[in-house]
Amino acid sequence: MPYARKKMHDGDTHLRRRWRLRSRTRDMDLIDEDLKKNSDALLNQEVDLEKPGFGQFYCIHCAQYYINERALQDHFRTKVHKRRMKNLEVEPYTLEDSLRAAGQGSFVQPQKRKMETQPSKQEYAAGKRVKVDVVIEEDKPAKQNLSKVPKYDGQFARIMEDLKKPAE
Repeated sequence: MPYARKKMHDGDTHLRRRWRLRSRTRDMDLIDEDLKKNSDALLNQEVDLEKPGFGQFYCIHCAQYYINERALQDHFRTKVHKRRMKNLEVEPYTLEDSLRAAGQGSFVQPQKRKMETQPSKQEYAAGKRVKVDVVIEEDKPAKQNLSKVPKYDGQFARIMEDLKKPAE
C-alpha cells in the first residue's frame, strides 16, 4: 500500500552541513578587530571580479559585499544592520574576561561604545572615517572598574568615635 505522503527530507543529512555553513557570518570579535585595525583597507578594496559588486561595496559591520551603492545604502536602513550595530556597542568577550570569570582577577564591566554607520564613498573621499568611541558611564558604580575603587580607609569609624567622645 502506498504512503499517504512522500518523505522528501529523510536523507538530507549530508546537505544540512552545507546549508548551515552557507549562512554563517563573521564573528563579532573578528569584526571588532577589522573596525579597529584595517577599516580603511576594507573600504578601499581593489577590484575583485569574484565578489559581488567587484568588492567595492562592503559593509564592515556586517562583513558582507553588495552589488552597488544603492543596495549598500538600503542595507544600512535594515533591521539586520541595526541589530549588528547594537551588538557591536558592547566590547567583545576576550581572553582576559575568561580568566576573570575563572577567578583570576576582578570583574570589569564591558565598556559601552558609540557606533556610527560607516561613511559612504563620497563621505569617505571627503575625509570622514569609521569611528569607535568608548562611552564611560561614571555615575553607575556597576559600570566602573571595581579593582580601581578606593579601599576603605576607616574614616567612618573615626567619625563614630568622635561622636561618642564626651563634649569638652
